[in-house]
Amino acid sequence: MCMSESSSEPYRPNRGRWLWAFVLVLAVAGGYWLYARNSGSQGSKGKPVAGRGMAGMAGMAGMAVPVKVAAVETGPIDYTLKAIGTVTAFNTVTVRSRVDGELQKIAFSDGQKVQEGDLLALIDPRNYQVQLDQALGQQRQNEAQLQNAQRDLQRYQLLFKQNSIAKQQVDAQAALVQQYLGSRKSDQAAVDSAKLQLSFTRITAPISGRLGLRKVDQGNMVNASNTDGLVVITQTQPISVMFTLPQAQLPDVLEQIRAGRTLAVDLYDRDDVRKIATGELMSLDNQIDIATGTVKFKARFGNEDESLFPNQFVNVRLRVGTSQALVLPTMGVQQGSIGAFVYLVGDDSKVHVQPIVVGRVDEKRVAVTSGLAAGQRVVVEGVDRLREGAQVQVMAGAPGEPAAAQDPAAPAGPLPNTGVPSSNAPGAR
Repeated sequence: MCMSESSSEPYRPNRGRWLWAFVLVLAVAGGYWLYARNSGSQGSKGKPVAGRGMAGMAGMAGMAVPVKVAAVETGPIDYTLKAIGTVTAFNTVTVRSRVDGELQKIAFSDGQKVQEGDLLALIDPRNYQVQLDQALGQQRQNEAQLQNAQRDLQRYQLLFKQNSIAKQQVDAQAALVQQYLGSRKSDQAAVDSAKLQLSFTRITAPISGRLGLRKVDQGNMVNASNTDGLVVITQTQPISVMFTLPQAQLPDVLEQIRAGRTLAVDLYDRDDVRKIATGELMSLDNQIDIATGTVKFKARFGNEDESLFPNQFVNVRLRVGTSQALVLPTMGVQQGSIGAFVYLVGDDSKVHVQPIVVGRVDEKRVAVTSGLAAGQRVVVEGVDRLREGAQVQVMAGAPGEPAAAQDPAAPAGPLPNTGVPSSNAPGAR
């Protein structure tokens, strides 16, 4: 009975569902139309895009590559040897006490700059003053005995002339006088020694320099046998730098030294970027280290600004000499299986792989022994997309070119990024 009633109800479709389905179809159609329109407009810029893939890549390969060039020129280039050095104090002194006693006073501050002769510390001098007084007293006593013996000798000599005394008595008195003369010298030495010991109670700076941290506090007992000392003085003005060079480079340096030339030495910071100081080569060791095959060198620096600190590591550049050569920027030299080469720009604005032989390197320039001539142009930027015979466009303001220099035959505008790397020179890395 219930089923017959439900089946007799009329069918009523859901109009809301159909409406939403219709809106969804319209949205999809509109999105597809916009996508097709945008794709067509992108392909219509400049030349119509007829196809993708290899055909498009071939079209991009024919376009000029923007590069920067530099001209090969003749100029001075420095012969520089590089090494790692250690800054060392020109003189280092550990201040020690020469006598035993209580450290009565400390007259310096940690890290203070001192001059030679400045008072550093004072040891209790009373014991040594007593010893000096004793030596002076003994000296006066013996001096009085000497004077009395000399007067007796004069009287004995007069009596001997009068035949009043024997010659033996005169000789004995003369020997006594000589004994007292020897005592006078011993007494003077004892006085001088006591004065010297007393002076050692005043500890002064043996050299000019900068003090370190004190190792003994006031009130402590100090001994002459203590190897640690009171404080360390380092002479930092001037200061020296120790470094080593391979024995193969020794003849070039010795040639300049034997000719009487002073070689300049430059110091750079840890990153080898900022120049710290400039000095001169001072000396070298008299033998080669057989373990490393190197020779030790020592350079001197004024260090007026105290930028160098003992035990500091620095990069050393020893300037051996200067010569005239064909030079070009080091970033223009490439390396590959064929060795060193450059991309040479011809008059037709095409590049050619040119093998070269390089010589000395000076900062950002390198000397060319063979393979190039003065005035030729080489690529220094943009080499990653070059190959033999590639067409290039010299960018305005490039090194070695006038500000308005540009190839009129090359198309304007930058090269689009295709995402495909172009081939470099054969065997190039």
